[in-house]
Amino acid sequence: MTAAPVLRVGFVPAHNFTLSALSLFVDTLRLAADEGDRSRPIRCHWSIMAASPQPIRASCGLTVNRTAPLGEPTDFDYVVVVGGILHGGDQIDGETLAWLKKVAAAGVTLVGVCTGSFVLSRAGLMNGRRVCVSWYHAADFAEAFPDQIPVADRLFVDDGDRVTCSGGAGVADLAAHLVERHIGRAPALKALHVMQLQAARGADAAQPHPPLDEAVGDERVRRALLVMEQAIAEPIAIETIAERAGLSARQLERLFRATLGASPAAVYRRLRLSHARWLIENTGKSLTTVAVETGFCDASHFSRQFRAVFGQAPSDLRGGAQPEKGDQRAASFSTPRT
Repeated sequence: MTAAPVLRVGFVPAHNFTLSALSLFVDTLRLAADEGDRSRPIRCHWSIMAASPQPIRASCGLTVNRTAPLGEPTDFDYVVVVGGILHGGDQIDGETLAWLKKVAAAGVTLVGVCTGSFVLSRAGLMNGRRVCVSWYHAADFAEAFPDQIPVADRLFVDDGDRVTCSGGAGVADLAAHLVERHIGRAPALKALHVMQLQAARGADAAQPHPPLDEAVGDERVRRALLVMEQAIAEPIAIETIAERAGLSARQLERLFRATLGASPAAVYRRLRLSHARWLIENTGKSLTTVAVETGFCDASHFSRQFRAVFGQAPSDLRGGAQPEKGDQRAASFSTPRT
């Protein structure tokens, strides 16, 4: 008699979902579910669910068919909402929305990957929760949900019966995290290694961000970033930065928001704090010296800003402490709290 799977996952792909997010999660389960590469759903079981039997379109234009209708929530350990394009119409229909609320009421853990976090937030299922989003969509999230603070510098956030993931390759890390929890570390690592991925990264691993000067196509914004990077220890006024970039302060504000999704002041502060973190992790300089060298003359203010962005105090980082569960991390380029 075959034992029942110990990890049961139901997937709900949104309209125009991200195919790689679904396939990375499913393949991690597939490879962990069986010995070798035989794909038998022995230790894991997964279903692709939808309210309608019609094929579900991915953002790349390919379609997938559901393998099951929306069923009994308690048949699953996790229900994963796979998001995708934000501005391509409604991501899910009313029947699916009602079913997700039923899942939450049943106490089954809901997972949002890619922009699945937007779906859960719009459904009112993330109130008071930490919500992990991609740095690329952090500004979109902040605009859509001004009462929530996106976590945009981590791969995923495991907040008990709610889990959110920024997407990309981090989906495989999240899937491996769940496999390790339910089945063991060896199957989780085996799945990642077969997919030619490195050892599993934890939730606290940072999202890869493109170097700013390489990620920005607008030469004027790149010039402004260079001015900022050259004035870390002695910050200069935004008006001065704009002037050196050949712009007015209003033009610079508009360009930064369009290109980086945040104000010049927010980006400048993030650059200084990121450099401060590097100094703490890679030098023996005192925290007071680090604060001064990154343009913070008040150590208390420096500590508050650092905690707001990275979820822990500078002293905790040097001591190797983990971020407090209740801390919410600011988005990389979202407008900072004052």
